Amino acid sequence: MAMYDRWRITGVLTDRPLSAVDLGTGTGTIARTLAKLGHRVTGVDIEASMLAEARRLATPDQDVSFILASADKTGLKADSTELVTAGQCWHWFDKPAVAAEAHRLLKPGGILMICYFDWLPLPGSLAAATESLILAHSPAWRGAGGAGIHPGCLADLSDAGFADVQSFTFDQSARYTVEGWIGRIEASAGIAALDEDARRRFKSELASLIAADFAGDSLDLPHRIFCAWGRLKN
Repeated sequence: MAMYDRWRITGVLTDRPLSAVDLGTGTGTIARTLAKLGHRVTGVDIEASMLAEARRLATPDQDVSFILASADKTGLKADSTELVTAGQCWHWFDKPAVAAEAHRLLKPGGILMICYFDWLPLPGSLAAATESLILAHSPAWRGAGGAGIHPGCLADLSDAGFADVQSFTFDQSARYTVEGWIGRIEASAGIAALDEDARRRFKSELASLIAADFAGDSLDLPHRIFCAWGRLKN
């Protein structure tokens, strides 16, 4: 919950329930967490299978719903929400179009929040070894060697007319099972674009790599959280 605690400290979240829209929601991690904190949330994604999993993971006490739509054409009511979020997905979007849709959705003073949760490929780490394996299977992948900082998001917010643009970053460890880590990597851009047989071969090789060099019931991997946000002018 550390990221959401910082959202509260910086005034992005308040004790008063907010209305929120989570773009590119995937399996609804941000949407479901915000709902758990008492906010009213709509998650938006173009992948029906992801939304089905998001609905399965949501609990009856959470005020959260999920709709099949693109981030730049949600079909939701204009001037209807106080917070728009985009986690792990901003780089996939037509950024000006999605920023314009956030403008349309937000009430005056509302916030567009962009955030990332990136593993850190430190020398000798499982993340670094995994990146090397991804490149062996997907040489065109451009995601290796990242530092978990996304300064372009600040420019995107400013260019889109958002004011009071701010950001923060901090590191924390994330614990995975072997299956959980393989699942996360399978969904990453370097592997998701491969055909089914190629993905199967990659998963087998990654499992063998972990068993040989990083054996254990759970895996602790360092990550960096980056958040950037701006406020719609009143």
